[in-house]
Amino acid sequence: MRIGINKVQVIISPPKQSEVEKEGGRLMLSTEQDILRLIEADSWMMEILQVVQSLNLPDCWVCAGFVRTKVWDTLHSHNVNTPLADIDVVYFDKSNIKEEEEKRLENRLKIILPSEPWSVKNQARMHVVNGEKPYESTVDAISRFPETATSIAVKLDQHTQLILVTPWGIEDLLSLQIKPTPPFTMKKELVEIYEARLKQKDWKSKWPKVKVYSIYASRES
Repeated sequence: MRIGINKVQVIISPPKQSEVEKEGGRLMLSTEQDILRLIEADSWMMEILQVVQSLNLPDCWVCAGFVRTKVWDTLHSHNVNTPLADIDVVYFDKSNIKEEEEKRLENRLKIILPSEPWSVKNQARMHVVNGEKPYESTVDAISRFPETATSIAVKLDQHTQLILVTPWGIEDLLSLQIKPTPPFTMKKELVEIYEARLKQKDWKSKWPKVKVYSIYASRES
């Protein structure tokens, strides 16, 4: 049984400079459009999206920390971008689910931008890795990421417009909260993965304003 999710897709045209700069040049974030304007104003992020778009992969997005880190850096007024461990590129192709194909695509991206930490995953096979039923699409897979604030992705469409997908909304992301997505509260194995990530990622060391919620703590209270 699939859990219902709130799939949100937002399409905008590139904003004017005056729309990006608010309150002394700092973008105030409250909507999906604000997040897209933030991305559009970042030349490095736009280059990444353009390079990924050039691969012409089906149902392809750049997800997770690529967006979340930019938002949290902005909300913390960081002058230097927090380095990414990976640039997570996700797509959906049932016709070729070999892991070797993902590595081949990573190598193509490394040829174009060799200094970036590329990671490419075909979500048509990742349900096997995660011990779940087959995903229906890339967005379905993204909705089953561990944290709500990480369950987010962006891409350029064929008209070079930015599209943002937020299966569980943006409230937790913008309020700097780490909470589990509903799928990660339902199975013991997934709860353990979520709790292990809280220790491994140590988000508060990078973003002190972040509030981290433990499933174990909530069950004990």
